[in-house]
Amino acid sequence: MAEWVDRVDEHDRVLGVVERGEAIERRWLHRVATVVCRDAGGRVLVHRRPDEDSRFPGAYNWLLGGGVEAGEEYGAAAGRELAEELGTTAPVRFRFKFLCQGVISPYWLACTRR
Repeated sequence: MAEWVDRVDEHDRVLGVVERGEAIERRWLHRVATVVCRDAGGRVLVHRRPDEDSRFPGAYNWLLGGGVEAGEEYGAAAGRELAEELGTTAPVRFRFKFLCQGVISPYWLACTRR
């Protein structure tokens, strides 16, 4: 099933809607939202990615997240990803975003906090 994302420019302005796989293959900028989960004591949740994941299987990660769907805001995407990956809902707060030259492709990465 295709995942549709906004293709964006170096200023995070939308250029059009493309399939996420094509954005990655062609190294087009698109958006990714992540959540850092912390408890009241300041400890950060670290999780192990499933062995069957297509990207970084079995690796440990301190971010939860994924692609921002076409037309979706970063915060909404972060909340959706939290629900998908942990099976829970919680308010998230936008912290910052930056242009990331990721290993797989470049993208705008927004970090939110739970």
